[in-house]
This record gives sequence, C-alpha cells and structure tokens, in this order.
Amino acid sequence: MFGLFKKKQPPPEPPRQFPPVPDWKPEVTQPLERIIERFRFYTNGSRDFAVFGHGTVAILPNGLSDVAAEGHAKQALHNVFHAHPDMNPLNMKDGNILVQYNHDVASLVLSDIAEEHWSEIDKQHQRALATSEVLITPLGQNAFDDFGKKTLFGRCYMFMDAQSPVVVHIERHEG
Repeated sequence: MFGLFKKKQPPPEPPRQFPPVPDWKPEVTQPLERIIERFRFYTNGSRDFAVFGHGTVAILPNGLSDVAAEGHAKQALHNVFHAHPDMNPLNMKDGNILVQYNHDVASLVLSDIAEEHWSEIDKQHQRALATSEVLITPLGQNAFDDFGKKTLFGRCYMFMDAQSPVVVHIERHEG
C-alpha cells in the first residue's frame, strides 16, 4: 500500500564534533606578552614554557631544543584535548585566574581583560560548555558564579588552541 504502514525513521542526528568543543570562540584577544610575563613570574623564571596562539601555555622540561619543545607542547595539549579536559582554576594573588589542566597545560584569564569584557563573558558563558557537557558546581548543574564564568572564558582559549595548535613563543628559564 505504497508504504502507508511503513515505520518512519527519525531524521539522522547531525555529526558530533569529537572531542566535543564549546560553541563560543571569544573574539577577545588577551595580550600574549602579558601572559608570558605572568607565567615567567608564576614560575619564578625557573621553567621553560611554550605559548600557543590564543595564549594557552604548556610547561616544558627545561633545555629541550626548539623543535622538541614545540613537539612536547603540542603533545601535551593534544593529551588534554583528547581526554576529559579536567580543570583546576586558581585565583592568583594578582587577581588573575590560572586555569590548570593535566599534562602541565594552563590558561590564564587576565583580570583587567575579564573586567573590560565582563558583559560578554556573563552573556556567553553557557556557550563555553562543550557539547553535552555538565559541570557540577555548588550552585548546581551548569550554574556558575562570576569566578566560574571567567574560568569557562579562559578555558575557551585552550579549546581554540587545541583545535589549531600553533606554538608562537618558547620562553626559556633564567639561569
């Protein structure tokens, strides 16, 4: 009977990005020279580190060649991106937020940049969650205070760097 009793198939789901990523890609640019200066300060100048194009930092073993340092940094970021990107945000004494991940990878939210762009961060922070991601906070599922919103903003840069990993600077330890 021309398919009248044929069971209708639901439309196929659109392909999902794997690993999942946030929808929000902030257009706010944090000055890399300030991120480098802050990481130099936070490490007391004792560590080599690589900086990616959006400001994500990978702490390196000291003394690697430039080629080995870049490879190490990209592998560390790859490992964070291809696992669940657990984060440990820390409120620094200077007011910045250091967002630490596994494999010695971190993002930094500069306090004055966050304040300058607060209305956008406040408005867009839910778009900073990866597809189908649920984060449990003291406020509930995917409910964030100002600190959490700024942390999610900073984490977006890690996702952006992980999807297009370009090391733009290698900082060498002092001494």
